[in-house]
Amino acid sequence: MTASAITRRSIVAQAWPIMIGQITVPLVGLVDTAVIGRTGDAVALAAVALGSFVVTFLFWTFGFLRMGMTGLTAQAEGAKDGREVRALLVRGIALGVGLGSVLLALQAAIVPLAFRIFAGSGELDHVAEGFVAARLFGAPAALAGFAINGWLLGLGRTRAALLLQIVMNTANITLDLIFVWHFGWGARGVGFGTSSAEWIALATGLGIAGFVLGRDGRAAVRAEVVRAFDPAALRRLFGVNADIMVRTVALLILFGWFANAGARLGPVQLGANHVLSQFVGLAAYVLDGFAFTAESRVGQAIGARSRDDFLRAIRLTGEFSFASGLVFVAAIAFGGRFLVELMTSNPQVQQHALALAPFAALQPLIGAPAWLLDGIFIGATRGKALRNAAILSTVLYIATDLAMRPWGALGVWIALTLSYVYRAGALALWWPGLLKDVGTPPPLAEPSPGT
Repeated sequence: MTASAITRRSIVAQAWPIMIGQITVPLVGLVDTAVIGRTGDAVALAAVALGSFVVTFLFWTFGFLRMGMTGLTAQAEGAKDGREVRALLVRGIALGVGLGSVLLALQAAIVPLAFRIFAGSGELDHVAEGFVAARLFGAPAALAGFAINGWLLGLGRTRAALLLQIVMNTANITLDLIFVWHFGWGARGVGFGTSSAEWIALATGLGIAGFVLGRDGRAAVRAEVVRAFDPAALRRLFGVNADIMVRTVALLILFGWFANAGARLGPVQLGANHVLSQFVGLAAYVLDGFAFTAESRVGQAIGARSRDDFLRAIRLTGEFSFASGLVFVAAIAFGGRFLVELMTSNPQVQQHALALAPFAALQPLIGAPAWLLDGIFIGATRGKALRNAAILSTVLYIATDLAMRPWGALGVWIALTLSYVYRAGALALWWPGLLKDVGTPPPLAEPSPGT
């Protein structure tokens, strides 16, 4: 693929498929909940909720397969290194299948351990363990799918990535309905529906990748398998990905702490936080369209050693990020009451949610710099900066939350709001070094361990 000129039109054209694909992610979760919820089995519904949190934590620990692949692929594309682009696809898929297979093989140890940490109750844990075991059946496909998605985004093939997301979500919803409502498999049926859809998505992703490569590219992949596992290239891949893995775990801890902070204040406040978090989550998914576009454009600019393209990509994606953040601020501020009442009929939850809606409204604007900087540093494969910034911001967030506990729910949301400021500020510490290195040979890359 030849990268298009960096214009506002091209940024929007690249970002909108990502936005649509991202919006469908919470939609599938809602369908999962509705499918099992309509059975009237409260234990199964709670098991899906608890099990989904466990699976999300396990799978997104390896989210570097998406993020690291995007930055590395974009840089190879910008440098017009077609051989490395093809080799990265093979490496990413092999790593995803390998790590997923390890999760699957170790499930007998992983699943009980997870439920000792995220304890529920006897029957709930038993049903949730069945759900998680069913989901782990799809682990190799899910993690390999992360790599394919990252590869497509790195090339700027966002429409192809959207097609892959649509196939995954359509298969997921269809199989959920069949396994739960037709076969009556309950929570385990939801798990098998999703894991089966992940295998369907992997097959589709391989087909899409083959189409993107073309006939000559497919032949070259078969001829260059040895290059794909070059030790130096693997060290670089593992070096970048290990840092991003630590970054992801740190942020998972941050949001897990926020969820626990709400639970500490009782079920009504937890429910209110959950409602407000849906608004923030939707905004984050949409704004990720511009962050992901920044990953691709920044990576390609760095690969081409073009300082002008680098700065223009940041300026244009930044404009759209802040403008979108303002739109969400207005939407939540003026439509907050309607949205809260739409999502819950409980008067107490409504009251608590509306009291804190102004803080939820601020999140998209205050979070925009952090989300955009994440995309910039991922595209630049600055894993150490991402790792250190995530650790620093998580530590500062936890300290702030502890200090704000006398303020109750207000303190919980003030701490979360400041966490985005901490993330953006921490990444800003590494900005001068990144800017200095752009456009200077050799192509930007962090040294691999041992080199």
